[in-house]
Amino acid sequence: MIRFSYKAVSKDGTPAAGIIEAVDRKSAVSLLAQRGQFALEIQEAVPGAAPQAAPLQETQSLFVSNRISSRDILLVTEQIATALRAGLPILQTLEIVAQQQNKLPARRILEQMAQAVRSGRSLSEAMAEYPAVFPALYRSMVQVGETGGILEETMQQLVRLLSREHKIQSSFKNASAYPIFVLTVGLISIIVILVWILPQLIEALGTEPSALPLPTRILMGTSHFLLYYGWLLAAGLTAALYAFLRWKRTDEGLLQWDSFKLQVPLLGPVLRTLSVGRFARTLGSLTKCGIPILEALHVVRDTLGNEVLARQIDHVCEEVKAGSDLARPLGQSGLFDPLLVQIVSIGEQTGKLDEMLLQAADTFDEQADSTLQRYMSLVPALLILMLAAVIFFLIAATLLPVIGMDLSVFSR
Repeated sequence: MIRFSYKAVSKDGTPAAGIIEAVDRKSAVSLLAQRGQFALEIQEAVPGAAPQAAPLQETQSLFVSNRISSRDILLVTEQIATALRAGLPILQTLEIVAQQQNKLPARRILEQMAQAVRSGRSLSEAMAEYPAVFPALYRSMVQVGETGGILEETMQQLVRLLSREHKIQSSFKNASAYPIFVLTVGLISIIVILVWILPQLIEALGTEPSALPLPTRILMGTSHFLLYYGWLLAAGLTAALYAFLRWKRTDEGLLQWDSFKLQVPLLGPVLRTLSVGRFARTLGSLTKCGIPILEALHVVRDTLGNEVLARQIDHVCEEVKAGSDLARPLGQSGLFDPLLVQIVSIGEQTGKLDEMLLQAADTFDEQADSTLQRYMSLVPALLILMLAAVIFFLIAATLLPVIGMDLSVFSR
């Protein structure tokens, strides 16, 4: 048996702490649940140490971020869902979850939400004060859960949705980390060769520029430009980047940029597959919670992450308002997977649209994961090949004058 120290709270909100013996951590949590206590913290006990809560410091370490990330929201949602499943009232749930936050902003938001609920407001109304933390999808599902008395089930649905979104974001970060590293190292190497190594080597050879091989003259011209006009190039790139970001913020610019991304050979299929899976899971979760189809489509629109697909959802909404079923405008767009269109059609005919979408979402998610893995494998390989070709050209152009000098000496 292992001794665990724990902090818990009973169903009436009374805090408790102590030592419990169990085979493992899971068994300790089960034993506390049998006693009617909800485990807040549990860890293997240190001999002679008394369990005590570690207070949150107002002044946090410089190494602790104050930004509330999607990971933080997922953890908060999991804690709320667990507390509700244990039978705790929503007010005590917010107070308890607030005490467990390590980040001061998250703790303050939850405390202010608890104060709003204590004053008579609903949870969704309290969340509406923080739209940057709790998006429309989150608030809509919470509101329906409160209205229908199924808040516990709704929070569990949100945990599944947020877990999937967090996994997608993590996958994209992991997929882009290595290519960015390779590209950065390659560009730095190229700049070092052009700006420092090549000019010194040519100067040491003492060869007239007109007598150098063509690849070497090209590199010398590039090196000369970077040395004397590199600031102009940097300014031009900065201005171009600023203009691009301004253009992308416009409605037309965002539409054209998202359309271009869908047409990129490797990236397009990844984005399209991810959007299909997100559409199926989000729409299925919303309709399962009882949200009307038109309202659910408006919420789904803002979760797809692509303006082309979002505007197509706007068109679908107009068609549905005019009396059309959901499957027909989805199929006519040509932007959504035919399998998704068939599933929506069958779901509408059988009255089980939410169940079929949620079941299909798992299939689309597996397909998205497979497509993303291929993307992660191909992009770094292509970048490495491109950089290898450039560096080979640089090395060849740098060595050609040396080889030519050696051959001329040998011929004498």
